[in-house]
Amino acid sequence: MELAYREVGTGQPLVLLHAFPLSSAMWLAQREGLGHRCRVVTPDQRGFGGSDLGDDEPSLDHCADDLAQLLDRLALDRVVLGGLSMGGYVAMAFLRRHPERVAGLVLADTKAAADPGAARANRLRIADAVLADGSDVLLEEVLPALLGSTTTTSRAGVVGRVRGLVQAAPPAAVAWAQRAMAARPDSFDTLRGFAGPALVVVGDQDVLSPVADGKAMADALPAGRLAVLQEAGHLTAVETPEAFTEQVAGFLAGLES
Repeated sequence: MELAYREVGTGQPLVLLHAFPLSSAMWLAQREGLGHRCRVVTPDQRGFGGSDLGDDEPSLDHCADDLAQLLDRLALDRVVLGGLSMGGYVAMAFLRRHPERVAGLVLADTKAAADPGAARANRLRIADAVLADGSDVLLEEVLPALLGSTTTTSRAGVVGRVRGLVQAAPPAAVAWAQRAMAARPDSFDTLRGFAGPALVVVGDQDVLSPVADGKAMADALPAGRLAVLQEAGHLTAVETPEAFTEQVAGFLAGLES
């Protein structure tokens, strides 16, 4: 699968994987804010943005291998890998399948635990609903939980932008991704086995992947550090882009030193 991507800058490669059900467009502020200090690569995961969905059965392992193929195309042996929400799930799958290619890890607003039964069933229900009825179920059930209360009440521009990205998500890609995420394994052992530097970021208003989930991942990572961003929900990089970018920039500076 040949992924579409956006990139900017030169130097240390930083790959950022987007959240569900958005696209690499969500990383605009990070491309602008980090592109002067490193090479920022932001792929569209399969089915989203400019990437085709293909006909593979839903699995985050396919997404991880898609990324490995993209790195081969770009002649990148090792990268700092970051992922937010679904992007974090893919990053952990990549770490499991291609650990030698990860020089550093950034996990944002995601979780290492597999879905419990009720959450898995809900993902499969939404997958069926979006194929039957389009994006209405995403706007009614998924969108509200993506944003923190501060964003919902006082950042109308962010709310509108995220709503537009959610509406643009192709139903087939949404259903495929939901089924792939529902089937993902527990990744705590994968994190425990990664000795490299790692940053875990979480919004203090994130109801989907709360601070406790972020702390559990940071504790599992031998060299993990937790950063809690204030007045941010599940989409920290979009809701509080300056704070998110500052955390990642500091992490990259630590790698260089």
